[in-house]
Amino acid sequence: MAALIEIERLSKRFGAFTAVDDVSFTVDRGEVVGFLGPNGAGKSTTMKMLAGFVTPSAGTARICGKDVVEDPVAAKRSLGYLPEGAPTYPEMTVTAFLGFVARIRGYRGAEAADRVAHAMGLTQLEGVRLQPIETLSKGFKRRVGLAQALLHDPPVLVLDEPTDGLDPNQKHEVRELIRRMAPEKAIVISTHILEEVGAVCTRAIIIARGRVLADSTPAALEAPGRTLEQVFRDLTMAREAA
Repeated sequence: MAALIEIERLSKRFGAFTAVDDVSFTVDRGEVVGFLGPNGAGKSTTMKMLAGFVTPSAGTARICGKDVVEDPVAAKRSLGYLPEGAPTYPEMTVTAFLGFVARIRGYRGAEAADRVAHAMGLTQLEGVRLQPIETLSKGFKRRVGLAQALLHDPPVLVLDEPTDGLDPNQKHEVRELIRRMAPEKAIVISTHILEEVGAVCTRAIIIARGRVLADSTPAALEAPGRTLEQVFRDLTMAREAA
């Protein structure tokens, strides 16, 4: 069976600058991949290409076998995407915004209402469901973004800093949610929090200057006497010096 996420020799150039350089990896159902790298490493650009928001300069990305450039609508049906910043309509209430997302996804009537209620339950938003999004804290806004990504129960999740702005209890709740969903989905999490990789990820991919430096389990990368943080720092420094 083909992997749910397939990235083959993906590259993105902005003029003379290469943001992503010949990146390849796959993600199977049941895998949670932590995508690590310093600022400007190419993490968000890679995820935007996978989500169909940025067109690759070269290479291919597929979601559930659907090419994100050649068949973008079909690819996005199988994708839940939480971008950096999770843009919303700030004047809308949480319920109204998620209802809007449900309609875009093709749900109507009772089914749409059920999807909204379920997504709010997963992300614990019921207490703020009637508040305008602009009045929410950063953590609650992040949870609204996560709720829209989960609303249609997609087999693939691409999450850019999913716990950004959350307090310790909220981070724990989101990590528990990811663990519960993991067996049925392929999940990629961009994060700079190494603790998060050890907590929820089955693989860690380290990227710097647009190129993959390592792809293994967090435990294997740590190695005897070296933490994941040390491995990450050493690999990144070596790449920066090259």
